[in-house]
Amino acid sequence: MANEMRVAPAAELGLVKVAAVSPRVHLASVAENVRAVGDAMHRASQEQCAIIVFPELALTGASCGNIFLQSKILSEVRDGLARLARLSAELDMTAIVGAPLAIGQNLYSCAIVLSSGKIVAAVPKTRLAAGCRFFQTAGDLQQDFVEIAGAEVPCGNDLIFEAAGYPFISFGIEFGEDLWSATPLSGDLASAGAMMVFDLSATEETVGKARSRRELVRVQSARTLGAYIYAGAGWGESTTDLVYGGECLIAQNGVMLAGTEKFSIAGVMAMAQLDVDLLAHARRAAGVPAVKKPFRRIKFTLAGDHQMPAKIFGKVSKTPFIDGNAQILEENCREAFEIQVAGLARRVEHTRAKGVVLGISGGLDSTLAILVAKAAFEKLGRDPKEIVGISMPGLGTSERTRGNALGLMRRLGITAREISIVPAVLKHFEDIGHDPQHFDATYENAQARERTQVLMDVASDLGAFVVGTGDLSEAALGWCTFNGDHISMYHVNLGVPKTLIRHIIAWVAKERGDKEIAAILADIIDTPISPELKPVDEQGAIAQKTEDLIGPYELHDFFIYHFCGNGFSPDKIRFLARHAFEGDYDGETIDKWLRVFLKRFFSQQFKRSCCPDGPKVLQISLSPRGDWQMPSDAKSDLWDF
Repeated sequence: MANEMRVAPAAELGLVKVAAVSPRVHLASVAENVRAVGDAMHRASQEQCAIIVFPELALTGASCGNIFLQSKILSEVRDGLARLARLSAELDMTAIVGAPLAIGQNLYSCAIVLSSGKIVAAVPKTRLAAGCRFFQTAGDLQQDFVEIAGAEVPCGNDLIFEAAGYPFISFGIEFGEDLWSATPLSGDLASAGAMMVFDLSATEETVGKARSRRELVRVQSARTLGAYIYAGAGWGESTTDLVYGGECLIAQNGVMLAGTEKFSIAGVMAMAQLDVDLLAHARRAAGVPAVKKPFRRIKFTLAGDHQMPAKIFGKVSKTPFIDGNAQILEENCREAFEIQVAGLARRVEHTRAKGVVLGISGGLDSTLAILVAKAAFEKLGRDPKEIVGISMPGLGTSERTRGNALGLMRRLGITAREISIVPAVLKHFEDIGHDPQHFDATYENAQARERTQVLMDVASDLGAFVVGTGDLSEAALGWCTFNGDHISMYHVNLGVPKTLIRHIIAWVAKERGDKEIAAILADIIDTPISPELKPVDEQGAIAQKTEDLIGPYELHDFFIYHFCGNGFSPDKIRFLARHAFEGDYDGETIDKWLRVFLKRFFSQQFKRSCCPDGPKVLQISLSPRGDWQMPSDAKSDLWDF
């Protein structure tokens, strides 16, 4: 990759690759199961996984029945754990293995944590399946430590494991029955700081159960704002009465990252790269309440690869605001549009306004705003003629955008007006002594403020209010004129990023079924983004292109998503962007526009601090009233790179 940058170690960026494995089980044959577990560890190590989890009772099989009570098999389990512990050092990884363990006079189904050549701890199962008569619950445990392979290690269901040097990389352990309970242990584990929960399971398959299990895993990861890694017992278990599917699942904060097939003869492995930095930010933002139950903190050594420069396993989306699934994207566009429509309709109803006034430029933002206004008035059962759209050609307006603006308004059946601002602006230049051939900020701002004055005064004359058209991306960059297009009575697009606006407009074009409107909308989507404040070129085409001045919106929306939504550092954003946009932009270009974004984001907060009301559409919002609270004079020095 061109323009190489120093990349922080994986753990420093919060990236951890994990695996969930359901190997083929050899009932009551500890040696063969140790080999199967070891083979899976080797494979996961080659894939650079740092932590791997196996099903409940993986070293014996979960369906051994009375064989669990045999001292011979329990002795073999302890020997097998010692061998796997040595392998964890050889492979430099952390493994969580299910095994029966005799503690005192009782038998427990345990998760054994192995790392750096050591048996780190044992976590006994909290809830047992109905009718289980071979094991006791963690609540019956009378000791906090247990001796395994000559070492005394912590034992209990009150353990949270933290990576030495990286305490935010942490995990807890629960078992299959916990997931199906009304109050899963993972809730307490997450509240106490566990970013990841590993579930060792051995539950049977019945019709419909897999579907419910996948949803439970996904939802539990969302409820805990964490990662949930599930490994289920599979092929090789006894089928005398039950069949085990051996499914493995990995979810992160409500998103299923990886899953495997069921009933695989050879066994399965699910792998995914988790981002605990993202999870930590989500929890800080949500304010997760602390759990009262005390937990012991156990240190473990994260795999050595965490010190190597971070790598991305999988794809980083270039357009995080836009879902890659066409059906979901369509649903999101519909929902975003409906939120905007509902917000504007309620404001019109509340104010008892006689209408609304919008400036229509023929660009993306004002197009979406006028479509929202038309739908809002339809929702209220009001005459679309009460919507006044005003085209205000200025010193840089092209015939293409002017024609699209007028054509769209006529086709939508609203009241269309055209008021040139050129005479007023030229008179204003004369009044203030500004050279009209000097194309500076005054030249541009005067036009924006004149347009706002026209809109405000027309609205006042009609007993209406002005609907703003600026979007989330422009608000983040401060790409608007203070007391110009920055001001309105209601800002319908304030919660929608530029990259998503194109898709919403395309969705509306498809939904309306009007060929003439669809053709106009298609041309608007293809028109270069421009404030059209400087003169057109010799061919009458747009000369002033926004993305040439402040950078590509696809980059800025990427930065907004990860800076505002995830709280990532510039180093991590650069790292992710170089992977997402590889082949599109080189590293130097990404760095250039990220610096522009950070500088503008901080310096332009004063515009957001007094922005008009507008509906929140996505999880990310820059409203100073409920979402993004930031002083207008905050320094950006800490984010320099």
